[in-house]
Amino acid sequence: MGLGAVDVRALATRHGVAPTKSKGQNFVVDPGTVTRIVRLAGVGPGDTVLEVGPGLGSLTVPLLSSGARVVAVELDERLAAALPGTVAEHLPGAVDRLHVVRGDATAVAAADLPLPPDALVANLPYNVAVPILLGVLRAVPSVRSGVVMVQSEVADRLCATPGGRVYGVPSVKLAWYAAARRVGSVAPTVFWPVPRVDSGLVGFERREPPAAEAPREDVFAVVDTAFAQRRKTLRQSLAPLAGSAAAAEAALLAAGVDPRERAERLDVTAFAAVADALRRGRAAFRGALQEDSP
Repeated sequence: MGLGAVDVRALATRHGVAPTKSKGQNFVVDPGTVTRIVRLAGVGPGDTVLEVGPGLGSLTVPLLSSGARVVAVELDERLAAALPGTVAEHLPGAVDRLHVVRGDATAVAAADLPLPPDALVANLPYNVAVPILLGVLRAVPSVRSGVVMVQSEVADRLCATPGGRVYGVPSVKLAWYAAARRVGSVAPTVFWPVPRVDSGLVGFERREPPAAEAPREDVFAVVDTAFAQRRKTLRQSLAPLAGSAAAAEAALLAAGVDPRERAERLDVTAFAAVADALRRGRAAFRGALQEDSP
């Protein structure tokens, strides 16, 4: 069960809502698309789904139809207030499985949610899709899997593997948390308003991060620094972080990485190894200074 174009436009008129580009709002008006997303997510009775940006409820109703509970995080006050009524109208009896949280999904925390969600299933706002996805995986550890709809080129970046043309910071950071794959494509015509780009569906399964002494923040700092100058060798690009090109080379060799390589050749495990080597190198330097001090 889903909302069609007539339903969505009628709801928008009733609640005085118009999609805004500043909030990245593009409402899905094709029931087949949202039904496919729910099927790909594999959610059902007993599951709790986190939906970010439910909008007018196009995906919320099919998620509830699966028997799952839904925790919907909505930034727009009018949309958040209207969602329970929409569910009551189109799926009587399911309102008790809907929990609406009014807030900014880019800063969501587990403590903000009334139930710990098992899955993230959402049509993410194009302009903040990557920060929301990575933020949820960082801040809500109960989320074990999910399917998200994002701009097509963003889907490609999130799922890219080392050596690929679009492999970059989002690819590595998502790989820290989860194994991801592209599970489908979506045409612009299923949205209102119709965007100028295609969309892609990204499925993910959480996994343990690479074994590392360095905390995630240190690993991500290495990733950000390495890709900031991706045309340079790692010896050159990591010099500012290491303190010098020589220190960067020493850390890379200690991590088993060729200093002449470039960032796009390393997977997340290699980046973790480099962060560990940099951390040990700084510790050794501090130890040498203490020994030399009177």
